[in-house]
Amino acid sequence: MIKSMTGFARSEKENERIAVMTEVRSYNSKYLDLNLRIPHDYLCFEERIKGLVTGKTSRGRIEVKIELRDKNNRIREFEIDEGKAAAYYDALMRLKGILQISTEIPIEIIAGAEGVIKPAEVEKDTESEWPLISDCLNEAMERIDEMRIKEGEYITRDFISRFDNIGRSLSRIEEESRGLPLYYQERLKERISALTRDTVVLDAGRIAQEAAFLADRCDISEEIVRARSHISQFYLIMNSGEPAGRKMNFLLQELNREFNTIGSKTEKAIVSHTVVDVKSEIEKIREQVQNIE
Repeated sequence: MIKSMTGFARSEKENERIAVMTEVRSYNSKYLDLNLRIPHDYLCFEERIKGLVTGKTSRGRIEVKIELRDKNNRIREFEIDEGKAAAYYDALMRLKGILQISTEIPIEIIAGAEGVIKPAEVEKDTESEWPLISDCLNEAMERIDEMRIKEGEYITRDFISRFDNIGRSLSRIEEESRGLPLYYQERLKERISALTRDTVVLDAGRIAQEAAFLADRCDISEEIVRARSHISQFYLIMNSGEPAGRKMNFLLQELNREFNTIGSKTEKAIVSHTVVDVKSEIEKIREQVQNIE
């Protein structure tokens, strides 16, 4: 089972005191990159939130947004900075004298001055709110996990289809590569005849020997065996249930290398064309792997 790295989920929970909303977004990334947006009063939970998220994912950019609302609508107390209010009033009175203004100074002007009236610091029992916050975040992470698994199922089906094509192409290459000594023997005869214009009597034994040498040098049986092994390993990783993106990417590099070698060794046009088709499929699989956790 493989998982996509992209997804979105939202969860909302509440009790008699607070309402919590959590949004989680995930994007492609080579590494685990966590970004949190939580209210200032709840920054004490930052490490717990990171631990909860990283325990459920191993790769990708994860953005977590948590909003909280106090349902009690309690009337908050305010503090008055009497010294600042008096100093501000004195400054206004001096300004009146300078400008020779006789009007009264409205209380709104003094009250609106920065820092004269401010909310009183209220002790919050944030610890008692953690269970609801963690439940909400857990639910959002479960939902995004479901989305990533579902997307992973689509990608898995695409992988299976493309590897079926690669498997058939590999069998075709193997079939076309049989009888290489005879193939190279005919090629040698044609080349020598073209160069000598049939003025030289060809030594059949020497032609067979050279053809066998060329066939051995161009033998691709080992590459075919390794390619099939890489495909089998890919399927094992795909069904392991563990984070697979990096391993898959490495195997695809190795698989691509095998087909590069096959293409460089063969002189048969049909094999070369088949190799090109396979490398195109590998590239499409590699593009999809970039989205795998």
